[in-house]
Amino acid sequence: MKYIYLCLTLFLLSGCVQKRLDTQMPQIKFIKGFTEVSQDVSLYTNNINEGYISSLENYEKMYFKPWNIEKMDIPLQNAMWAYKVFTVKNSYGENLQLLDDDFFKNIEENSNFAEYSSVNKRAITLKKLNIRAFPTSRPVLRDPNKAGEGFPFDYMQNSTIAANKPIFVSHYSKDKAWVFIKSSFAYGWVKSRDIVYIEKKYTDSWQDAEQIFITKDNKPIYTPDQDFLFQSTIGTMLPLINENKKQFHVLTIANYKLKEPYYVNAILSNKNGHNSILKFNANNINMIMNELLHVNYGWGGLYNQRDCSSTLRDFFAPFGIWLPRNSYQQSKVGKVISLENMSNEQKIATIKKSAVPFETLLYKKGHIVLYVGTINNKIIIFQNVWGIKTVHNGIEGRFVIGKTVFSTLQMGSNLSDFDKNASLLKNLKSMNIVTR
Repeated sequence: MKYIYLCLTLFLLSGCVQKRLDTQMPQIKFIKGFTEVSQDVSLYTNNINEGYISSLENYEKMYFKPWNIEKMDIPLQNAMWAYKVFTVKNSYGENLQLLDDDFFKNIEENSNFAEYSSVNKRAITLKKLNIRAFPTSRPVLRDPNKAGEGFPFDYMQNSTIAANKPIFVSHYSKDKAWVFIKSSFAYGWVKSRDIVYIEKKYTDSWQDAEQIFITKDNKPIYTPDQDFLFQSTIGTMLPLINENKKQFHVLTIANYKLKEPYYVNAILSNKNGHNSILKFNANNINMIMNELLHVNYGWGGLYNQRDCSSTLRDFFAPFGIWLPRNSYQQSKVGKVISLENMSNEQKIATIKKSAVPFETLLYKKGHIVLYVGTINNKIIIFQNVWGIKTVHNGIEGRFVIGKTVFSTLQMGSNLSDFDKNASLLKNLKSMNIVTR
């Protein structure tokens, strides 16, 4: 068995709001006990036989990509995208007031892009981290008077990355509190104190080892002395040291000194992980999806939650199916079938004819969902969604769901103020079978 004997030898050491908001602000309602369709995963998987088998080699290649480059390969103009998009005219702070010019001047100066791609080192995360568009924990919001803006949509939140995942470091902010990094699926700023650097010979050994796929969220991972390291995240891979009937011993990394890695033989229950990728069958789909049904909506992964695309990305990961991070990019994976310029009836017919349950994504601009099949001749989808658009007396609002749910393509159509022009079905642009 391809245990990571080499790295195990490193176990010891290796060194108050000032402005009153408009009274015509959007209406926000909340769904309690949402039950449009059954939320029982097994109802939708009872006819699923073992299907698609992915390539572990390809998945690992994508997963470890940040450790296999020599310098930052993201063009500088792409790395600085947020500095052009957010300005004093369209950006609000945590007090719901427009941000001033000093905020942006200070941010840009501290970003230190004159030093872009000057560090060029391989590193790893020590805990689950927010990847930010600016080197700041402060939010940047759009107009809070508009529906679908303001809280919880902090546009600085680019994504999150789990503990002990590979990253590549470009450079430091001027104050040294942040580093600009590239992960396998996103790039941006993370706090510098929450990473450590790793030499290439050790990243190579880490990659060469047999990997354990994490299949449970938020399970504590401990040292043999029961010291807490971090909480698990679905889709993370950790090198296997050895195993018994109840436990995996996996290699993890903690912080020893500033930026010095401390290699730890950690314990993981075999109920929370699997050696190699999972087979794409009903039992495994039920297991992973039941984990994801406990998740609330979190824009860009805020508050240790997920948004629409990260939910689907993490669903497919334990099966060795790699998806990019945002919904538009995900919609281009596999066999793509356009739904443009179709009536609702034509879209429904096309989906029923061509979509493969649990392997097909349905995309509209800014949102993506998973097709899981049909019940009583209705198309059923799985999605993590903030809310349903509504219109009342000409004022746009939201009927907030704020979590992962199974639903139809016309979720919310029974509401008296449902915005028919914003329905998911009407706005679908494409479908794609990710396994083809």
